[in-house]
Formats: sequence, C-alpha cells, structure tokens
Amino acid sequence: MAVSVAAHSAPKNREMFAIKKSYSIENGYPSRRRSLVDDARFESSVVKQTKKVVLEEARLKANDGSECRDIPNGENDENEEEEQEVDEQEYYVEVDDNVYVKPYDGGNDHQREDNEKKDEDEEKKEEESEKEKEEEKVEVEEEKKSDDSELTEEEMILQNAAAVSEEAANAVIKAALVVRLRDGMGSLGRILKAIETYKGVVIHLESRQSHEKDIQFDVLIKTEIARSSLLQLCRSLRQSMAFGGITVLSENSVNIKAPWFPKHASELDNCNHLMTKYEPDLDMNHPGFADQEYRARRKMIAEVAFAYKHGDSIPIIDYTVVENQTWQSVFNVVKDLVPKHACKEYRIIFDKLEKEGIFTEHRIPQLQEMNDFLHKSTGFTLRPAAGLLTSRDFLYSLAFRVFQSTQYVRHGNSPMHTPEPDYIHEMLGHMPLLGDPSFAQFSQEIGLASLGASDEEIEKLSTVYWFTVEFGLCKENNEVKAYGAGLLSAYGELLHAVSDTPEHRPFEPEKTAVQPYQDQEYQPIYYVAESFEDAKEKFRRWVSNMSRPFEVRYNPHTERVEILDSVEKLESLVSQLNTEVLHLTNAIDKLKKPLC
Repeated sequence: MAVSVAAHSAPKNREMFAIKKSYSIENGYPSRRRSLVDDARFESSVVKQTKKVVLEEARLKANDGSECRDIPNGENDENEEEEQEVDEQEYYVEVDDNVYVKPYDGGNDHQREDNEKKDEDEEKKEEESEKEKEEEKVEVEEEKKSDDSELTEEEMILQNAAAVSEEAANAVIKAALVVRLRDGMGSLGRILKAIETYKGVVIHLESRQSHEKDIQFDVLIKTEIARSSLLQLCRSLRQSMAFGGITVLSENSVNIKAPWFPKHASELDNCNHLMTKYEPDLDMNHPGFADQEYRARRKMIAEVAFAYKHGDSIPIIDYTVVENQTWQSVFNVVKDLVPKHACKEYRIIFDKLEKEGIFTEHRIPQLQEMNDFLHKSTGFTLRPAAGLLTSRDFLYSLAFRVFQSTQYVRHGNSPMHTPEPDYIHEMLGHMPLLGDPSFAQFSQEIGLASLGASDEEIEKLSTVYWFTVEFGLCKENNEVKAYGAGLLSAYGELLHAVSDTPEHRPFEPEKTAVQPYQDQEYQPIYYVAESFEDAKEKFRRWVSNMSRPFEVRYNPHTERVEILDSVEKLESLVSQLNTEVLHLTNAIDKLKKPLC
C-alpha cells in the first residue's frame, strides 16, 4: 500500500500546484504574443500564488485540528456554561420578553451596602481572572501559531496526504530526515528514542560535521514510519532546544518539494495536460479570430494531438490546398535566404531533407516522415502537440530527445507572420538543426538541466533557450550566421539580426539567462556563440551551479532518465564508461598500425 501511495504522490502534488489559468492578459499573462520566456514567468507567478493559497488552507486546517485536540472536555465546559446561565436567570426577574432585572431586596440597607461592596469585589476579581485567562489564551494561540508557522512545505503536503483518509494517514512510508544537532552527538539518543516512541524503524543513519554556525553535526536518518507519525515526530523534535532544525527530505525516495519530472519517455504523456487554450479563440488580433472555419480546423488538429500516447503512430494530417499554398510561400522565401544567412549545420541538413524529398515546395511534410529522418540522424523523435506547452513540460521533453511539435498551420491571410509558433515554424525553423548531432546534444542538455529545476531556474533556462535555440547567432568564417528557429522561419527578423543595427554580444549563459527580451518588436540584443561546441561547454559549466541536489543522465537504450544519487549508480556508470574508453583505445591503436 505504501508503494502505491508513493507512486501517485509526486504527480498529485504537482497537480495540487498546477496552473489552472489560461494564458490570457485577463489572467495576468504579460503580453499578447506567446513565448517560452513569458510562459515561464507567468507559470512562476501563478504557482507561487497557488502554493500560498494551498499552504495557508493547510495551516488553517492544522490549527483547527489542534484546537479540537486541546479541548478534550468540551462537553463539560458547555454544561458548566449552561448551569451558569440558569443560575443567572434565577437571580434575575423577567420583566419583559428576554429582559431581566435584579429584584429589589427590602431588607436592611447596611446589609445591602455590604452585599453590594462584596459583589463589587467579586466582580473585580472575576474581571481580573477573566483578563488572566484571556492573556493565557492569547499566549497559547501565539504558541500554536508559532509552532504552525514552522511547518515546512513538505510537511504541509504530507499533512494533506494524511488527511485524505485514515488509511493514508496510517500508511507506512520511507522518509529521510536531516536533524541539526546543537549539543553534539549526545542528543542523538533522544532522536532514536523519539522515533521508537512513534513506532518508526531506522534503516539508515549517518552524520557529518555541520558548516552552520552554532550547529555541531548534521544527522541524516532514513526511516520507515506512518505518515501521521512522521508529522508528530517532526513537531516533537522541534520543541527541543537541542536541535537547530528538522527537515523532511523525501517520501519513498521521491523528493516531495522538488517539482515532479518524468523518468521515462512514456511519462511525457503526463506533460501535455497544461496546454493553452486555442489562441484564435482568445485574441481578437489573431489573424484567424473571425474565421470560424479556421478555428474549427485548429480545434480538430488539437484534438488529434490530445489523443496521442507514447508508442502510437503519429497521426497523418491531410493538409488543405490553402495550407499547402501558405507553406509554399514561406518555403521559397526561406530557401532563398538560407545560403547567405543560415549557419553551415542548417544548410547541410536542409539539403539532405530536399534530397530525400521531405522538403519540397509543393506539399507540407508529414510529422511522421520528419520523425523517421531525425531518429536515424540524431536519435530525436517527435510527438504531436495541440499548442504551446508550458515551458517546464516543453523542456522536459527535450531531455528525452523528444520535440513536441504543433501540426496546425498559420492563417493563409498572414503567411509571413504568426502570433504563435505553428507547424511551418517547427519544420523550417527547428527540424533541420535537430538533425545535426552537435545541436541535438545542446538541445538535450537544456532539457536535462530542467529536470528537478526550481521555478526561477526554469525561467532562466527558458531565457537561454529563447536567445539560443529560438534567436541564436553564431560565428562562421568571421561572419555572423543564424541558427535560431525564430530567425530562420521569419525573414524580416533574420535580416535585422544579421545586420549592424542590433547589438551582438558573446554568448555567456549566466548573463544571457537574466537578459530581458523584446516581445513586440525585433530584438535589440542577440547573443553570438563561437560554435555549438563552445556553447555546450559554457552551458555545462553554468548548469553545474544550479541548486538541484543531484545529477541526471539519459540512457538511450531504455529511454529512461537516471538520477545519479547513489554509489551503486555511479559505479555502474563508471563501468559503462570504462567499456567505452576500451573501445576508444582499441580504435586508436588500430589506426596507428600501418596498413599491410
């Protein structure tokens, strides 16, 4: 049961903070034109707002539950209040509906004065007592509030999971705790005793000297314990001044706080549920907004993509005469500009695509035939997408050498401009370079870096992608050439980018990642790479400083991403590398031998 709960926990937590707003200006989207960078910023903003709401609700729920537990004799208190109300009603005389007055005592006035004085003293004592109770209550509430505010996001998610049912609360999970010891190893026994008290089992324990001030040791404890007991254990340990902090790292080896990400190519089926709505339906300035036939066509093609699953054959789209004419107009313009302004790698693959009959001016190539070409060239594969994916989902796909491509075509009235990437942009802009081994590797490096990245890092990766894969320039024989898909499928900005008008800066990922970009007009700044190899090397150095606490690699044989977080996995990788080095050494030795 514990395994099945854990298997669904990460996607469920991701869904908890999923974006449920459409990408529109009314919902806070920063511009009318969709882009990967604006997507990432919009997603970060929405996720932060959603997390704040979800966690606040969880904290309030936790407080309500604490208050109920702190009043075990609530029924007795209510009975006492009822008795007090009866006494008061007996002491007063009803003179009107629900109106009571104290009856006049015809006895001795001195006695009455004494009684009144006594009553005043009692009332004063009662007021003081009530004041003290109120102060105590405030202190208790503040203490509860303080305790609750210390709950981490991981514990809030655990608490939500435990609240689903009694079975979920009692489910035994594997969890890792980091406890910071102020007073040395002497307090370790208290931790182990507490785990035993809450019926947990320690399966691994290690310690190291801490680098934090006033903390002597950091202790990592892996335990098997019920989910509800884990929460109680954390709260119990926090009450001791001997510990400088308690952190829940994981549940069943799945990091709770880090964003979920796919481990196998088949899991990309879960990376298309955050699609944007169809742009023609949202934006009055879209060329197809008033064209009902075009909008219906877009919706039909989108539904085909939504139905696609890993392993399916890519659906064939029967493109219309108008769509093929639109392709022809753009194809001929791009073909004329390629020899002079496109980089060498793009030109080589473009020629191959023409020779194989995939690129021809008379018809739009099918996604399946382009998929077959790329797969045998660089191992990249394609899958249909209904529209622009979120930046995180799109980058995830690149990690598996999968490019999610739209299949709809821009409106015929605007063949040289589209407010969002379309199939012509994908075919003429992205596909040729995905057939180049070096560029394909660079694209995958960006995707691998996105796995487990924070929202802020996704923004930076999206910005790097924007200024390289979409609008990148490179040097070639002392000339500036284009390799960005956004340039090679839009002749106006291509001519602007390679001219002397904009500023050309050397590609440095740490600077590129924080560079504001222009959305409504041509870019005033472009980044120029010395070569794809140089860009990859700089990118790798930059990525190594990201906050992700683990490294990943892609295994092309299993189509699986492997997390290198244990000695066993590293030893396996070293063994594979040794085999590759042996083949390399043998090849070099054979090349050195003279031919007989």
